[in-house]
Amino acid sequence: MNRRSPFHTLLSLATWCAFSGGIFAFDLTPADSPVHASLRGTLDAELYVTDSPAPGLLFSDDEAFFNPRATLFLDVNFGSHIFASLQARFDRGFDPGAAEDGDARLDEYFVRWTPLDTPVVNIQVGKFSTVFGNWVPRHLSWDNPFINAPVPYENVIGITDLAAPLTRGAFLNRKNLADKKREWLVPIWGPSYAHGASVFGRIEEFDYAFEIKSASLSSRPAAWQASDTEFDEPTVTGRVGWRPNASWNLGTSFSTGAYMQPDRDLSLPIGTDRGDFTQDTIGFDVSYARHRLELWGELILSRFEVPRVGDADTLSYFLEAKYKLTESLFLAARWNQQFFDDVGDGRGGSTSWDRDLYRADLAVGYRFNRNVQTKLQYSYGREGGENANADHLLAAQVTVRF
Repeated sequence: MNRRSPFHTLLSLATWCAFSGGIFAFDLTPADSPVHASLRGTLDAELYVTDSPAPGLLFSDDEAFFNPRATLFLDVNFGSHIFASLQARFDRGFDPGAAEDGDARLDEYFVRWTPLDTPVVNIQVGKFSTVFGNWVPRHLSWDNPFINAPVPYENVIGITDLAAPLTRGAFLNRKNLADKKREWLVPIWGPSYAHGASVFGRIEEFDYAFEIKSASLSSRPAAWQASDTEFDEPTVTGRVGWRPNASWNLGTSFSTGAYMQPDRDLSLPIGTDRGDFTQDTIGFDVSYARHRLELWGELILSRFEVPRVGDADTLSYFLEAKYKLTESLFLAARWNQQFFDDVGDGRGGSTSWDRDLYRADLAVGYRFNRNVQTKLQYSYGREGGENANADHLLAAQVTVRF
């Protein structure tokens, strides 16, 4: 008997939906049921072309790397006040190439209670994306004008959660090494799908969201899994936003919590524990939308308390624009920079603890209909020092949603 893989089954289903020209969410319950469940999904096919070492969170050393991804969303409404959602993914790792032989995960699952008939307050428990900033709400492939994330959400820096540096010199020497993507961290690792609870809502023109989670914003995807969930040193994150009118949205965010992993031999100084070494982050975000133009920006300052070193600060920002030439065709541009503060070298001098970076991203996208979208992106970035990441990146993506 011919047995088809789940990915091929999803591909056939999504192709049928794409050519039908409409969005399909498959109802799993009768229309008159008090519980409503629906299934939807996306299929992504991505191609990355770059030199080695690859920039950002690309884990492949190949000059050309193909990355397929299937994502399923199960949404369940229990009346009008309780909502549950689950996101399952089948791909080559949360970040492209992190699991070359393939991976299947539950990236997100949560239950949300809205006690009132208005969205003044919502309480959510489970595994879900962070409330920090304004990029995460549009990080999925259909909503993101680009194929990758802005620099603050994907640039690997010389901070690790696995062990403390033994000397200042050892810490400062990391900037001369190629990125160790399986050991080092990112200021905010993508959407940060960690476990926890949140409360959020909207009161007139003000938004608020606060969460307590088991892992810091910089934690790697492996630390988000249920098997690694501990709340002995939780991370607290929040955002407050203001919408003065229909076009503008301004916000400020904060986060604080231990970033080093539990249950490891961290080689910490005697008399300290991982709770003494935190990641503290503040951010400011702005967005604007009018007619065919959309603008976004974030400014993020993150401080890591590094054992035997002290404070290691990094400032990053991005400015992003999207313009719809037609109802189907759009152009997007993004400018990113990241700077690193000086740290004492232990010999009376000081030097920056990592390599400053700038990167320009350009993208063009086309939506064939309400189900099929394609994007082409070129990025040029530059960082100084030895063993720097590749300057050029060319990427293409096709997304089918059903």
